[in-house]
Parts: sequence; structure tokens; C-alpha cells
Amino acid sequence: MQTKKKNKKIGFGERFYRKIAKPKGLISFEVSVKETDLWISAEKELIKEAETLVLDARHQIESYIELHPDFLTSLCPWQYDALAPPVVKDMINGSKKANVGPMASVAGAIAEYVGKGLLKYTTQVIVENGGDIFVKLERELNVSVFSTSHYDIGIIIKKDMMPIGICSSSGKIGHSLSFGCSDIVCVTSSSTSIADAAATYIANRIKKDEDIKKIEKWASYIKSIKGVLAIVNDNISVWGEIELTLI
Repeated sequence: MQTKKKNKKIGFGERFYRKIAKPKGLISFEVSVKETDLWISAEKELIKEAETLVLDARHQIESYIELHPDFLTSLCPWQYDALAPPVVKDMINGSKKANVGPMASVAGAIAEYVGKGLLKYTTQVIVENGGDIFVKLERELNVSVFSTSHYDIGIIIKKDMMPIGICSSSGKIGHSLSFGCSDIVCVTSSSTSIADAAATYIANRIKKDEDIKKIEKWASYIKSIKGVLAIVNDNISVWGEIELTLI
């Protein structure tokens, strides 16, 4: 998730939530390649396979940026390019659906590319990339939503909703840039790149507490998303297929 910086945010520091998450019956491991830092859970350790997929995804993006430098900094949707590699096409589609720059969907696009690639070796997988998640399990999953609010809540992901992307954007937390002031905006979609871009789009528009009432309007604009959870100064709004749970 990436937009132009406007406000100071709290950094994540060490990703403590990775130590808390312990998916039952799965093996968890981390894979880091340059700026890409993934936490993955699968039925077996697939570090080499995941590294290969990350390198491939990054090569696609980096090579495209070499040819099209503005792709890295554009805050507007990128024009469709039939010659773009698969990961870049995914980012372009996400940016178009959510009316944001293509790099707003990079974390989600890489998570999904790696996750789908690993499904050749495992029937269940979770790939988390800086809080943006691709998940395919054979059971229900509760996903904790971390924010600066006083709520300890999560969202329930039903088995029949998977594979699914679960992505978040915040005006107060993390290193991604944001125009807004939300504690957290969490979006679900069958496309992780669209979920990532949509989270940025909605979070950018939350400038004050009252804006949380406009979630339905903004969410309805993006036809490809399933649900939205937004928290602003302890005010909560949900839209679509979102079922909350206490953590």
C-alpha cells in the first residue's frame, strides 16, 4: 500500500503479531528478499519454493519499472498494458478498480502470486506481506485486526470464502503512506491486489470521524470487494460480508 505522505505514523517495528499467530496443523516460516518480508504458513516448509516465487514476482515488477519509471510513483491508475507481466497486470487491475496508483496494490499482488504458486506443493497456505494476506485453508479462520483503537476484534473468514485476500491500510500505523487518519481499514476480496488497493482508496478518504459513515458509498464504488471494516477513533463501521469476533 503506497500513497503520498501527509501525516506522521506509528511504525510497526518488530512484527510481533507473527509470534502470536499459530495456525493449527501448519508449519510457519519467514522469507525475506530485499524489501519483501513474508510470513508463510503451509502444510510443509517451502522456503526455497517461496523464495523462487518472490524473486520471480520482484523481477517482473522491477523490470517493468525500468521500462516505465512512472509506474513506481504514479498516484493514478495505470493504463492497461497487454505486454505487462502477470504480477504487474494484477497491480494494474487493482489500481484501476480502486482508482489509486499501481504501487498501492504491490504487497497484495506479491502475497497472492506467492500463495497461488505454493498451492502446487500444499493444499493450504497463508501468505502475509506487511499485514496484507492471501489465504486458502480447508477450515474457518479468525483474523485479528490490529489497530490503535481500544477494540480487540477480528474478522471471521468462512471456508467457502477462500481463497481470499485480506488487506489493511491505516493513517496511524505502519510505514505505508496515507492521506487519511483511520485507525485501520480492512478489506476482503477474491483478489488480494484489489483488496490492497481498495484499503488504500478508502483509508485515504477518511479525514475525520464522521467520514466513517461514508464507507458504504466508497465500498460500493469498488465492485470486486466482499467486505470492509473501518475503525476511526473507536468508531466502527462495517459493510458487506464482514463478520466480527472478539479476540
